[in-house]
Amino acid sequence: MDPVYETPEVIYDNQSPGIYDVTYETPYAEPSDVMAEYENIERAREAPAAPSLPPSAKRRGSSSSSSSSSSSSSSSSHSGDEKKGEGTVKRKEESEKEEVEESNIELNLERRSPEEAKKANSSRKSSSSSSSSSSASEKEEPEEKPEPEKDGPKIQLYVKAGSDGESIGNCPFSQRLFMILWLKGVVFNVTTVDLKRKPADLHNLAPGTHPPFLTFQGEVLTDVNKVEEYLEEMLVPPKYPKLAAKNRESNAAGNDIFAKFSAYVKNKRPDNNRVLEKSLEKALAKLDEYLLSPTADEVQNGRHSGDGESKRKYLDGDELTLADCNLLPKLHVLKVVTKKYRNYDIPSEFKGLWRYLGNSYSRDEFTNTCAADVEIELAYKDVAKRLGK
Repeated sequence: MDPVYETPEVIYDNQSPGIYDVTYETPYAEPSDVMAEYENIERAREAPAAPSLPPSAKRRGSSSSSSSSSSSSSSSSHSGDEKKGEGTVKRKEESEKEEVEESNIELNLERRSPEEAKKANSSRKSSSSSSSSSSASEKEEPEEKPEPEKDGPKIQLYVKAGSDGESIGNCPFSQRLFMILWLKGVVFNVTTVDLKRKPADLHNLAPGTHPPFLTFQGEVLTDVNKVEEYLEEMLVPPKYPKLAAKNRESNAAGNDIFAKFSAYVKNKRPDNNRVLEKSLEKALAKLDEYLLSPTADEVQNGRHSGDGESKRKYLDGDELTLADCNLLPKLHVLKVVTKKYRNYDIPSEFKGLWRYLGNSYSRDEFTNTCAADVEIELAYKDVAKRLGK
């Protein structure tokens, strides 16, 4: 087939982490709790609700939700040790990416060129900056004229489009990079790519490459792991936060879950169903145990005595890291697909895992970069096998 790229743009102008100026031209509902965080929103997506009482917790809205994926980079102090496992991690990532691509539904919608999207964005930016530039000229204070967001690098992220050709589609790897850029607080544009269509300009930009990929100051980057490392190297403190996990074990936590999940939902033999379900639960239990155990960093810095359960919010601590950007999108896909096609819920006794999911669903960086539940379900419609009689 000859996929074609759809290019409606999303503009994220982050003057500081957590502050976004967004234009999204997709038909989403307008939740009041999300609208307060944005300016100039034509259509906003509704974020999924955090799970309160597992496993009965459900997300709000079906037209705008989420999907998952994250990271396997480590802190600089452990970079030497982690390079030993780089080959294994790369093979695992490639396997998982093939798994996601197999589940992708091909999309078909009318094409909008990147030039048109850029013109729309240009006119919006010029109108929003007119008042500030005029007041600066009246006061004759040149230091007030430049806008701080223009100091950062020019970044364009291309992600898989949904079934309508415009909204965010199911792709944990697209969400992984989306989350990283959002957490960095950098200005970036997001273009959804319709895999059914392939205009020459985008085809020439990254020939033979499917989303996600990005351009950084005009340089095209296509390998997700290398993109993650590159962003962590280029977007550094004090202007941008460091996102690498302090504990290298956090990078490997839950790294076998997606493979177990895939085997579980692809199975069509009833006699194997329970065995594969138990295998998945074993992997989830291992993650739960890690989330309840204090990390070495917690103990060394006096935040935990070393005895009893850890109360940290995320994999590596109380802040989201690259490790979370890698794992959370996959956990979300698992949660949506297993419920839809196997009527399976993550066991409520996994307290650490449910605490982790609850804290994560409260973060815009995660929920607002997820695909809608219906997009995830649609992507796995032909992948999730029906159990035979």
